[in-house]
Amino acid sequence: MFILKRVVSGGGIIVPRCTSHSVRNFSACHCLRSTKRLSPYNTVDSERYSSLVKSVMTSRTSSQTPETLQEEDENIYGPVIKAQTSKSRQDERVPKILHQFLQSEETMEAEELESGPPVQIPLKRDKGSPFIPSVTRILQQTLSPEQIFYLERWKKRMIAELGEDGFKEYTQNLFRQGKLFHSALEGILTSGVTIKDKSSGTAEDPAEVQGYLESISHILDDIGAVRAIESTVQHDTLNYVGIVDCVARYRGVLCVIDWKTSDKPKPFLSNTYDNPVQVAAYAGALNSDGNYKYQVENGLIVVAYKDGTPAHAHQLSAELMLQYWKTWLLRLEDFAEQRSSHTSSVYAKNK
Repeated sequence: MFILKRVVSGGGIIVPRCTSHSVRNFSACHCLRSTKRLSPYNTVDSERYSSLVKSVMTSRTSSQTPETLQEEDENIYGPVIKAQTSKSRQDERVPKILHQFLQSEETMEAEELESGPPVQIPLKRDKGSPFIPSVTRILQQTLSPEQIFYLERWKKRMIAELGEDGFKEYTQNLFRQGKLFHSALEGILTSGVTIKDKSSGTAEDPAEVQGYLESISHILDDIGAVRAIESTVQHDTLNYVGIVDCVARYRGVLCVIDWKTSDKPKPFLSNTYDNPVQVAAYAGALNSDGNYKYQVENGLIVVAYKDGTPAHAHQLSAELMLQYWKTWLLRLEDFAEQRSSHTSSVYAKNK
């Protein structure tokens, strides 16, 4: 290795001179530059340091994992129970008695069936007669744990946003709008005017329902041969009553039709919750009610929107109706068990 040294000549001029030294003498030469600084990390246990870094990084990323987020959500709202489909519940339970959905395979001639005005049988509650529960009441009292959870969660959020009085006013407005919508729709379906001419509403209809009527206008174009409007149906064997919104032909198929309103889009049948069970319950009661001389195998759920967005129509085939009919029979069993337990507890207290 060659190193430059300073050599002073007689004239006082510094002349560089090349001198060779071995590598082992290199560290002894401190005239050219200072000794190289040692990094403090050189004395660190690299393996231990690496473990520390991994530990810190792991703790930082794991705080945002789905598992920890779910734990946080459960601490706030309680454990989340994944909803099961109607089909999966039926795989676990079957009705103790499989009551018939259709009471007769025979139907009347089309001309006779389609003649005459729509039937409207009012609901009568005689004080002296025994109480008969409605379809709506039975469904409300036999909600599954997950349905109750999500319903209560929605209610708490709405109250937090609107307050107690605001939420009460909100629900009252929903009920009133639904009633006005059904009333306006009844006028359209029972009037002598062609449905297509009145499907978008008139100036006589309340402003609050104009959007709903516009929403279902394309559905009404496919409705014909209306057989019943806001009419009571009763199943004497299973002991329940209901009021069907409409029985008519939709695209040529006779259906029990249920009209719904919603603030949020419901493009899939699964978005309608217990509505298919409700329709199956109405159809089963109608098929056993002597006031109706025909049988209905199919259903239709129409979801209308206030802003006039085209409504979603969810058709229930005969096969689907049978599935939801079985679910309805299970709900009836649950309701009967609840009433039996309540009666037993009241009897025990009074004993």
